[in-house]
Amino acid sequence: MTDAREAIAQAHRKEWARVVASLARRFGDLDIAEEAAAEAFATAVERWPAGGVPPNPGAWLTTTANHKALDRLRREAKREGKHKEAQMLYDDVPAPPGTIDDDRLRLIFTCCHPALGMEARVALTLRMLGGLTVAEIARAFLAQESAIGRRITRAKAKIAAARIPYRVPTAEDLPVRVDGVLTVLFLVFNEGYLATGPGTDPLRPRLTDESIRLTRLLHALMPSDGEVAGLLALMLLIEARRTARVSADGELIPLDQQDRQVWNTTLIAEGHKLVRARLASGEAPGRYQILAAINAVHTSARDERDTDWSQVVALYDQLVLRDSSPIVALNRAVAIAELDGPDVALATVRRLEGSLAGYRAFHATRAELLRRLGRKEESRDAYGEAIRLPGNDAETAHLTRRREQLK
Repeated sequence: MTDAREAIAQAHRKEWARVVASLARRFGDLDIAEEAAAEAFATAVERWPAGGVPPNPGAWLTTTANHKALDRLRREAKREGKHKEAQMLYDDVPAPPGTIDDDRLRLIFTCCHPALGMEARVALTLRMLGGLTVAEIARAFLAQESAIGRRITRAKAKIAAARIPYRVPTAEDLPVRVDGVLTVLFLVFNEGYLATGPGTDPLRPRLTDESIRLTRLLHALMPSDGEVAGLLALMLLIEARRTARVSADGELIPLDQQDRQVWNTTLIAEGHKLVRARLASGEAPGRYQILAAINAVHTSARDERDTDWSQVVALYDQLVLRDSSPIVALNRAVAIAELDGPDVALATVRRLEGSLAGYRAFHATRAELLRRLGRKEESRDAYGEAIRLPGNDAETAHLTRRREQLK
């Protein structure tokens, strides 16, 4: 029975997206796809422990789910109407050149369609492709379960009402649409990497694991897309540091103070390999590829003192040309502090105050720079500003301890 349960859990991780995507393509209805897939897995829970795990679990689940969907259509006496709806949602045209015509890829682009709000895209992607329950999504994003349920329901309804086609975008639309998908996946990852709200666990491995799994899937389907590879590398290199990022008593540990011996060397090696492959391609890197390269520099150093800060600054210089946001400028200033000194970096940080006054990391960075310059009172005030702004408890504990050390 234990083996059957493990097989079901493994099948859920590997096959959920494939089963749902196959059903969505056939029936053109996300509700039918989701419910039939869930029923198929429930049937597996009933039958596999007694009858044994089938030789091909994915095929068994897909066949069973198809039967469940057809049974539902017959019960509702709406089979003809549903097939018409399928023809509306599934526009059977050849896949654009250079893309892979895979049901899961179609489903990713449907869930992340720009006609949907960003919160709806995130929730729908996690439900339809990740297989997370509504309760799990609600817990991850500190939202009411009923609110998440309504968000997903409205998103499905909008897909049907707006006649959003279930297909890979055209060659002209693909670059923009891929960027939107990557934004969704990175948003999910960031919430797992460092939760934004107080009173909860600062790290949410289920979200980082799920975003990495979905990005791996996208990379497998679109292996030549540099930004997809870049985002996967970035996630892997950040995730590799997870076990070193929070102390036993729940305090955030900055990068320069982490125990690098506990970093995940397997993830680091995989991330570095992806970064090297993108460099060898000779193509101009995009935002995620540059961020991955920056993290590759950090994870290449066995000690913080071995970090090649000149390379980090050079990479940030490239990033600024593609993303001139104040947050990128703030992160560049942190690297400048290591290369040219905290006084030079502080001058840059001051110029960002107008746009980042409500951003906790801005005040925390300013506090650290003032601390290094020996300006204790100003540093204490800056720590206080950071602590007053919303954030998770691990960050607050670290900032509070740093401020108290200045007494």
